[in-house]
Amino acid sequence: MPVSDAFWPRYVPQTMPTMATSVWYNLQDSATRFPNKNALIFFGSTTTYGQLAEQAERMAAYLHAQGVRRGDRVIVLMQNCPQLIVAHYAIMRANAVVVPVNPMNLAQELEHYIVDAEAKVALVTGDLAPQLATASNALPPEQRLKHLVITQFTDAFDAQVQGDDAPPAHWRQWLETQYPVPAIEEATVHRYVDALACDLPAPEHSVGAEDLAVLPYTSGTTGLPKGCMHVHRSINFNAVAATLWGYSTMEVVSLTVVPMFHITGMVAVMHGSIYKGATQVLMPRWDRDLAGRLISKWKVTNWTNIPTMVIDLLSSPNFASYDLSSLNFIGGGGAAMPQAVAQRLLDSYGLKYSEGYGLTETAAPSHNNPTDRPKQQCLGIPFIGVTSFIVDPDTLEKLPPGEQGEIVVHGPQVFEGYWKHPQATASAFVDIDGKRFFRTGDLGRTDEDGYYFITDRLKRMINASGFKVWPAEVEALMFRHPAIQEACVIAAKDEYRGETVKAVVVLRAEHQDTTEEEILAWCRANMAVYKTPRIVEFIDALPKSGSGKVMWRQLQEKEAQEPTQTGS
Repeated sequence: MPVSDAFWPRYVPQTMPTMATSVWYNLQDSATRFPNKNALIFFGSTTTYGQLAEQAERMAAYLHAQGVRRGDRVIVLMQNCPQLIVAHYAIMRANAVVVPVNPMNLAQELEHYIVDAEAKVALVTGDLAPQLATASNALPPEQRLKHLVITQFTDAFDAQVQGDDAPPAHWRQWLETQYPVPAIEEATVHRYVDALACDLPAPEHSVGAEDLAVLPYTSGTTGLPKGCMHVHRSINFNAVAATLWGYSTMEVVSLTVVPMFHITGMVAVMHGSIYKGATQVLMPRWDRDLAGRLISKWKVTNWTNIPTMVIDLLSSPNFASYDLSSLNFIGGGGAAMPQAVAQRLLDSYGLKYSEGYGLTETAAPSHNNPTDRPKQQCLGIPFIGVTSFIVDPDTLEKLPPGEQGEIVVHGPQVFEGYWKHPQATASAFVDIDGKRFFRTGDLGRTDEDGYYFITDRLKRMINASGFKVWPAEVEALMFRHPAIQEACVIAAKDEYRGETVKAVVVLRAEHQDTTEEEILAWCRANMAVYKTPRIVEFIDALPKSGSGKVMWRQLQEKEAQEPTQTGS
């Protein structure tokens, strides 16, 4: 559905030309313009744009000397740190392809990324190197890694740092340990600091807009993770579009805590910041009090996050001591922001939480809320350059406002297809009005203004006595209960209804005495009876992915092993 001009953000173009250059040029240009400006701040240690570009050049030269050539896939396995950003730009400077991998993966899972991407080189932090080495060693010799470049966290910050920039005490051992080199067969191990000292010339930069830039993996609904082929054009488009959408300039100071192995952190935050010459304050993991201190000290202006981070920060006993006055943009995605939390941000700080929506396949945002007209618990409107519709999942007919269907997306930021999976690629796209649309697999609807709202995953539905229950809707309702911190709704087997609704609930610390019956009674009083959970299970914490999304499938699979409930 087209969006009325009345709701399009002021001063933002609805379309823009694609860039003919590679992503590397963004760093080169910012370093030329602002050589002495801070690009990165990491536990108080700063890296200027000039230094960042020089480090990427040196690393590119070193990778080339080890045999990395145009189109080769190179794994990057790190938490957020300056070395990750150097790795990304060095690999692209060397005309190769970045394979960003979730650092939560263990050896058996890592084997797939090495084999599927046919990677021979990897850059990794010392804490994760043993897992990667174990994965490589388990493979046949011809499929193993040939080069492993290892960095220690202290290659990028002073371990003696104190004060507001200091890492939490319980991170000290993790960050400051000088991890020993793991035993890896058939491969040469290199020290990151030695690579940065390389005095060889970097190769000629020859890749352009249509060359493969990044191969991030997505799990999908079935099978092993599949690589999403993103060329420099699609990554650059959303890096620039995100900048225009938020009226951002080089004066932005961003808190970069969403993981940069994930598409949002990589494109909208990392690449977007470097394109405009902004400063990034890096956090390797989430810690609410470190975030509060860093926002206060460095006068952070922009914070892209997962809603659970905001909830956690607001509940810190130290929250009153933090100064959020510098923030002028706060937003994110991955999960709906509870309405009550969004309202508190608006009432207390004048901040309109701006939710967005996108997938690995769409290089992060395909929809976003206008920063001046956001709607709460809403995906927003189609992003710059995007055409999107709600269609019937079976007939692919376009549906009018208010009707639920599958969200489909067309635009320059959409990926080329799945790496080595032509059949999956073919089934992921559909032709509408002569254009190639990506089928997101997400169910949603639009309102009369053209704003999009998600209802659920296409295959995440509970069928209770013929009534279709969409878990995301029930979860949103349950968030209103004062005792509920988080909730995940799944299907439980029921001998009478076939399936029934179960809620896995995390209680707030001050409401630990809340009972199952109290939750059930509240639900019965606040939602249609067919949606009401019949079972409540209390849990200390919901399982989450490295990007902060609730892993509902893990809970659903566990539930599938349980005996059938006796229905009524």
